[in-house]
Amino acid sequence: MSISNIEIGTFLNFFNRGGYVLDFSTVDFDTFTHESIGVPLCETYKMSKGKSLVAYVKQASQQDIIKLFNDLMAHYELSPQKENDEQYQKKYADAYVKCRSILDRINTNTIADIESQKLKEVFNSDYISSQIDLMVKMQDDNPTEAIGKAKELIESCCKTILEKEGHIIEKDWDMTRLVDETFKLFGIMPKQISDDAKGAKSIKQVLGNLKAIAQGISELRNLYGSGHGKSSSFTGLEPRHASLAVGSSVTLVRFLWDSYVRYKHISDIG
Repeated sequence: MSISNIEIGTFLNFFNRGGYVLDFSTVDFDTFTHESIGVPLCETYKMSKGKSLVAYVKQASQQDIIKLFNDLMAHYELSPQKENDEQYQKKYADAYVKCRSILDRINTNTIADIESQKLKEVFNSDYISSQIDLMVKMQDDNPTEAIGKAKELIESCCKTILEKEGHIIEKDWDMTRLVDETFKLFGIMPKQISDDAKGAKSIKQVLGNLKAIAQGISELRNLYGSGHGKSSSFTGLEPRHASLAVGSSVTLVRFLWDSYVRYKHISDIG
């Protein structure tokens, strides 16, 4: 979870409007910031709302800055000021789009970081842990490589599970086949779900979508990811696309590993 100085400046130019901050009165702003980050800014810094915001951002942690920016953005999106900006203040309407995109990227990465840490704990594998760290780090710095690592994470998970259960993995198995075999092991292939089960249609749809994640990431890797030579005209995807691939791979792997833990528990007591 990180935000650059340039991005912070973009937010300050959006929120700080000539000393005012959005549509807050001084009292309301102090109440809002105290509830958000535990600091009534104007009371603390003895300056205008805008200058107090700038002063706080200069000394606060990135985590607290992002928390405050998220809360301010939520306030703005629910206020009449947003509609007014769209109609009469193109400068701020355009700035909103940029700020919203930055927050979406940061928030997506944060979720991926949390899920990745959980995976590192349960896999107990130095190799997989290093792949998760590398993948998350590369989302912004090297989206192409991150997409390649997202595919490798799914492959590593499936191979780990299948090998632990004594299954022979054929050399010609692609990632889709690896995921299929892992789903079969747990009896959770969509076609293995009884039509009589409660919510069978929805369960099959969700499982089918999870399997599709593997195929989609594999195709993305082939088109945009690492592992294949690219022509001189190659243009990679943006960090937000890499974040989608990383987050999706972590979600799938988490589900597969949780399913494996449940499978082992049932086997042990059986």
